Amino acid sequence: MLLEGKVAIVTGAGRGIGRAIALYLAEHGASLVVNDAGVELDGSGGSPEPAVSAADEITRRGGRAVASTDAVGTFEAAERIVALARKEFGAVDILVNNAGITRDRMIFNMTEAEWEAVLRVNLVGTFACMRVVLPLMRERRYGRVVNMISTAGLIGNVGQANYAAAKGGIVALTRVCALDMARYGVTANCVAPFAFTRMTESIKGATPAQVEYLLEAKKSVPEHVAPLVAYLASDLGQDVTGQILGVRGKEIFLYSQPRPVHAVGDLEGWTPEKIARAVNSSLRTRLTPLETDLEVFKFPPLV
Repeated sequence: MLLEGKVAIVTGAGRGIGRAIALYLAEHGASLVVNDAGVELDGSGGSPEPAVSAADEITRRGGRAVASTDAVGTFEAAERIVALARKEFGAVDILVNNAGITRDRMIFNMTEAEWEAVLRVNLVGTFACMRVVLPLMRERRYGRVVNMISTAGLIGNVGQANYAAAKGGIVALTRVCALDMARYGVTANCVAPFAFTRMTESIKGATPAQVEYLLEAKKSVPEHVAPLVAYLASDLGQDVTGQILGVRGKEIFLYSQPRPVHAVGDLEGWTPEKIARAVNSSLRTRLTPLETDLEVFKFPPLV
């Protein structure tokens, strides 16, 4: 039992990827706090059914789980979620921040409410849960943090300024967490999942190539994501931290860390005209094309 004796919190665990992760961690021995507010994709509404259903399924399979219906996005909610884990199971070893909502709108039409709501759930909710649980992990000198992100936060996506900003913020937040917590035996990593869920179901292809990509993406299911999260949450992944990994079907891939790719200099200093000449002479071919996450991920076939 890879995770026997471990206690995990998984947010957004009532449906989709979060549910698959929670069930998989429980199958491998972890005790689970299954958190889900049961809201719609835009964060509206709410129901205890998704969290209760997932927790009940774990217990029916012989595992240990308790449901939490708090909506992440505030420190008060994070404190209640962590307190429930400590009350029921005594500790927190693993935190998987998966909860998220979307309110898509072109950037020139996006309202303050649409911006704020998505950042509150996705980014503030992730930080709040980390901020409450990390002192406990530091005290025990052990912990695993896995933050679910999106390619929208790495390369952008049309109509998702709020969601992309939140997910990009989580990437930076995870790197800092990895740096701050390394001396305490706590790892922090990001996972960018490709899986067909109710969130991705709403995405429509704008070109024949994008439609074809989406049809292929439907072959990737939430269950494909769970083994990677379990690896990062276990002792097997103790030397992996500060990384961005992706899952698409039966593929796992590692994203590069931001690094300078080319440099030019001028001993007399730069002017806009000099910069223009440098761009045209040596930087133009190195500029990365602007692409969307429906087009940019073209990997060679598996071997």
